[in-house]
Amino acid sequence: MTFFKFIRYKNLLLIVLTQILVHYGFLKALNLPTALSHFNFALLLIATVLIAAAGYVINDINDVVSDRINKPTKTYIPSSFSESFAFTIYLALNIAGVGIGFLMCYSMDLTNFATLFVLISALLYVYANFLKQLIIIGNLVVSIAVASSIFIVIIFDMLPLLNRFQQELITPMSILRDYGIFALMLNFLREIIKDIEDTNGDHAAGIQSLPIVLGLERTAKLSAYIAVIYIFTILGYIYAYLQANVWTSIYLVAAVVVPLVFFCIKARYADKQIHYTFLSKLLKLIMLLGIVSLGVLTLTLKF
Repeated sequence: MTFFKFIRYKNLLLIVLTQILVHYGFLKALNLPTALSHFNFALLLIATVLIAAAGYVINDINDVVSDRINKPTKTYIPSSFSESFAFTIYLALNIAGVGIGFLMCYSMDLTNFATLFVLISALLYVYANFLKQLIIIGNLVVSIAVASSIFIVIIFDMLPLLNRFQQELITPMSILRDYGIFALMLNFLREIIKDIEDTNGDHAAGIQSLPIVLGLERTAKLSAYIAVIYIFTILGYIYAYLQANVWTSIYLVAAVVVPLVFFCIKARYADKQIHYTFLSKLLKLIMLLGIVSLGVLTLTLKF
């Protein structure tokens, strides 16, 4: 069980759910043309999960000092694994993930796209070793990496067929693009809250995060203001594009907007570690409910 916690299996399951919803719960369910066969989609899913798991491992390797302070009961390096063994796991996961990605691209005759897996892997490595120490930039980079789990399905499932089926695919592609952007936005907000949680360890490790520069309470209040912007953005999106889709609109308001309002209230007055931990878990729940809304949208469009 320690190994599965080590590679953040809960986060990996969220990636699996997201990609299955996009491919089967949205594109296939609406009988839209898709480039990925069942086999190639499985390869894409495995490659994505392995590379993401490698990203969590390299992040832990570089966070030994801060994790000893922030999460002493959850630190797996070097207590359960030596750093050298952990790095071996990182290399194995990365090589397997990139290799499977190359295999998928070769089977689809899309070898030019294979470099995407190398780029994502490299981005996660650079983030863990360098970019994480940069205020805002590190948060943005890891949020882009998270959102890529949606964008990469668009790239391999829809782009190869776009010239032949442009009329059928242009609107679904826009919808999935918007979901990717919202996933990026929510994860960016969660990264700010996670920085607040990890302030003590980050300070000891010499990382200049936003809470260290602004202070914990100010950063928490800033996150509340960012969430307010998100709320109006989502409401504007519902008004502009989903006004006629009553059930999806109701779901998004109830499952995403209302919890974000609750987040704003709690973040505005948060001043203890337990408050920040709660806010982080709340945002993770909102992200899950937001992804599930894609299934709700599919049902309303289909029936």
